[in-house]
Amino acid sequence: MEYTPDYPDLADHNPWERPPGRVRKTWRFLTHNVTITVVGIVGMLVAMVFVIPKWMGPGEPPKAADGGAFSTNDMLARLSSSSMDPVAAGVIAQAKKNAYEEQQRQLKLLKEKAKRDAKARQQLKMQQERERLAKSNPNASQNKAWGKKMNALKGWGDCWDSLETLWDHESSWDQHATNPSSGAYGIPQALPPDKLADAGPDWKTSSPTQIAWGLSYIKARYHDPCGAWSWWSAHHWY
Repeated sequence: MEYTPDYPDLADHNPWERPPGRVRKTWRFLTHNVTITVVGIVGMLVAMVFVIPKWMGPGEPPKAADGGAFSTNDMLARLSSSSMDPVAAGVIAQAKKNAYEEQQRQLKLLKEKAKRDAKARQQLKMQQERERLAKSNPNASQNKAWGKKMNALKGWGDCWDSLETLWDHESSWDQHATNPSSGAYGIPQALPPDKLADAGPDWKTSSPTQIAWGLSYIKARYHDPCGAWSWWSAHHWY
């Protein structure tokens, strides 16, 4: 008797004949509703994990610019990365001195003119009001809390009263304070303002960044806040 294999060679197989049992079972499995549903769910999960986040952009919002998320380690990092040599501090101090002297000269002229000119008196009043508003800061308590902690991290706990009083006079601890005459900016009243960028890119709004820069400037120029306040008391700028 001639032997006939159970599965003839595929080349001799008639495509219109019913397929073998194993092929039929595989086809029924692949086309079953449950299989299709499972494959669809897996595809959706893959899209949610790998595709949708890329379309939506960054998943985490930026941190608050006011420094509210800064930890002690963050502040130490800012303090250690913000350094200034005496030469650079001297250049800044000279700019602040020139600005103060020019401001006083302009005020003196306005006061003299105000004695004769009602319009000049009004201009003087407006300028004084701008200066008052520039030092108005509803977040002073929070900023002072940052300042006290960072001042202590510098090892200047004994000079906290000096630092508090110094920046009370300079900006009322307002991170947005702008001197209308000189353009000095921020809690330490940096001049020019963009010098604050040495301490961090968020210098326009972040109180810890501004404080780190201010403490660096004080160290390079006056050794500590006690020395800075002593200088300010005699010259009305620092």
